[in-house]
Amino acid sequence: MNHLPRNHLQLEAAVVERESVRYTPAGVPIVSCTLHHRAEVVEAGVSRQVEMTLQALVAGELAGALERCELGVNAHFAGFLALRSRNARTLVFHITEIQHIGKD
Repeated sequence: MNHLPRNHLQLEAAVVERESVRYTPAGVPIVSCTLHHRAEVVEAGVSRQVEMTLQALVAGELAGALERCELGVNAHFAGFLALRSRNARTLVFHITEIQHIGKD
C-alpha cells in the first residue's frame, strides 16, 4: 500500500479581499482572495497571539460559495497549500471546503 504525505490545512479566517471570477481556458471558474486569520494559540505551554494574511483561491463550483462569504466575517476553510506557479516560491491556499459561520 502506498502512503502519500498529507497536505491538508484547516483555518478559521475572514475574507478581506476578493477578486472577480475569472475562467480557465477549460471554462472552470476561479476566484482569488486574501484571508485574514487571528487567534490565540498555545506553543510549548505559552500562549501567543497569531495574526496573518494568506493568499487563497477557489476553483469550480465552490467559487460561488466564496463569493457569498461576507467580507470581514469568519468562516471555516479547508484545503491544501501549493506553489503559486511552477517556478514560484510563494504558497497559495487552495480552498476545497467552505463552511459559513455567520455573525454572532
